[in-house]
Amino acid sequence: MSSDHHIKGRSEIGEGSSRGGGGGVVIPSGTQPTPPAPPQLSRYESQKRRDWNTFGQYLKNQRPPVALSHCTYNHVLDFLRYLDQFGKTKVHLHGCVFYGHPDPAGPCTCPLRQAWGSLDALIGRLRAAYEENGGLPEMNPFASGAIRVFLREVRDSQAKARGIPYKKKKKKRNTPILKSNEETSSFRMQQ
Repeated sequence: MSSDHHIKGRSEIGEGSSRGGGGGVVIPSGTQPTPPAPPQLSRYESQKRRDWNTFGQYLKNQRPPVALSHCTYNHVLDFLRYLDQFGKTKVHLHGCVFYGHPDPAGPCTCPLRQAWGSLDALIGRLRAAYEENGGLPEMNPFASGAIRVFLREVRDSQAKARGIPYKKKKKKRNTPILKSNEETSSFRMQQ
């Protein structure tokens, strides 16, 4: 900092701001600046933290309350079923005239549920949060086979109810690349 940035025992911080006019933060000499705020969490990290807190609150609200160390895949399944009441995806029942139709022509009384993709993403975030919060991977209730079976059943039933079969995305294959120019030039010479 140049000497013209010192003002009667105060130093100016914030040089190079886009606003010009020397509008930086002024801190009295002899005091330590406060540490910068922690970096802004990504959307994923914020959602993961929110989901983790929601699940923790769900366990606390159980009668009797369930400690995280005693949480099993059954608690996770109950949580997923509990979340259905807040869903926004219409899932037609077998007796509904719109069952199996991708574009229903009118309203019906079928329930709203959580969409399979939302539940799948939620379980992925909670699975990661469990281990980040000290849980052992081999004890992770979100990684249980029962959870995978439940999600598969939800996916299949929602696909049938909508008349749209679920298609697993195929992985892209990498095409082999020639190693060097020598191989291509020798190939051209042989032709």
